[in-house]
Amino acid sequence: SWKTSWQGLKDHFRQCGTVVYADVMRDGGNNGRSRGCGIVEFETAEEAASAINTLNDVELDGRPIFVREDREDRDLQEAEGGGGGGGGGGS
Repeated sequence: SWKTSWQGLKDHFRQCGTVVYADVMRDGGNNGRSRGCGIVEFETAEEAASAINTLNDVELDGRPIFVREDREDRDLQEAEGGGGGGGGGGS
């Protein structure tokens, strides 16, 4: 939904684990219109995987959401020799 807040996104994803970061992407900063996507970061990769498996195609504020791993973040971690972490996105 265009009206989903970062807090609403965090609260929705909290059912899958400890959310350490959540944000809704907006045009023109925090007061702009939602771009219809967001970022959720979990404390563990297992929690992120749970969110992907549990919340993909589930409705949030009246619209189904698409949840996937942030590939850019994963690629960066692999390049730095790190691992773990993970996240999902929501509308």
